[in-house]
Amino acid sequence: MVYEGLKLVSRLAINLLCREIRINNPAFLHLKGPILIAANHPNSFLDSILINTLFKEPVWALARGDAFKKKWHAQLLGSLRIFPIYRTSEGIENLHVNYQTFDTCLSLFKQNQIVTIYSEALCVNEWRLRNLKKGTARLAIQAWEAGIPLTVLPVGLNYSSFRRIGKNVHINFGELITAERVPITKNDGVRYQHFNTCLQEEFKKLVYEIAPEDRQKLTDLLGVPVSNLEKRLLFPFALLGRMIHRPLHYPLQQFTLKKFGKTAFYDAVLSALLLLSYPLYLLLILITLLLLGFSLLSTGLIITVFPLSAWCHVRTKKQFDFQ
Repeated sequence: MVYEGLKLVSRLAINLLCREIRINNPAFLHLKGPILIAANHPNSFLDSILINTLFKEPVWALARGDAFKKKWHAQLLGSLRIFPIYRTSEGIENLHVNYQTFDTCLSLFKQNQIVTIYSEALCVNEWRLRNLKKGTARLAIQAWEAGIPLTVLPVGLNYSSFRRIGKNVHINFGELITAERVPITKNDGVRYQHFNTCLQEEFKKLVYEIAPEDRQKLTDLLGVPVSNLEKRLLFPFALLGRMIHRPLHYPLQQFTLKKFGKTAFYDAVLSALLLLSYPLYLLLILITLLLLGFSLLSTGLIITVFPLSAWCHVRTKKQFDFQ
């Protein structure tokens, strides 16, 4: 229930978090399992929020094991269909959990489910592909050895900003990888290397390589043209949207800056807080208006102005951190 509820909220609000989400092959969003989504990992759990929101079918995900240290964290993440995967740096004594997680994934694949794994195994806010770890290869090959007709779907996630609400996102799907492309009968070293070579070649076509100082390339690849006419027409509504949402956005932004401002989690945490709190914010406004004596019709019309004006603000605001 938690997963389904958050997915519904995210679908309703995703266009207020992102100015544009461009997908090179939207048909892939309707695929059914068994599928292993192999993605790069530039923006913490916002990557999973986007994938889970956009795919029609439910999507399970693997996340870094240290996020599961506290019992209530583990319970919450489990309710969101997220399982732990540990790296050696997070404690050798925890690596046995990975076997349990992989067994769970294999059971899901047998039920034609979809699972996301982040093949770099590390989140860094940058525009480049990092070295791939062996986890994706291990999980895929285990599924194929078990006779599961698994398909691996490479996904490249590209963001215009790792700090701004109203970012542009390009989601690029690559060529599907099946067991036929991997020498299953060879030893593990050969199989893993061959698989990662295939996946790396796909990622190179999907993940943008942009140096942090190359503002022109960032603008050319991830900018969205907005005409002066559109800016003028939307300006009054955008200004209204900024004003009426400031009581929600500003305190959440300051809290997130204080707690996560110097980490790779800032953007994801702020986005998640806004997603969760926005329905409550609208509900509070609705109750307040009704208590002040506004009719149900007028209250409904006023509430409608909030998301529409927020959309206008997102549409016209600055797109990059250097602006």
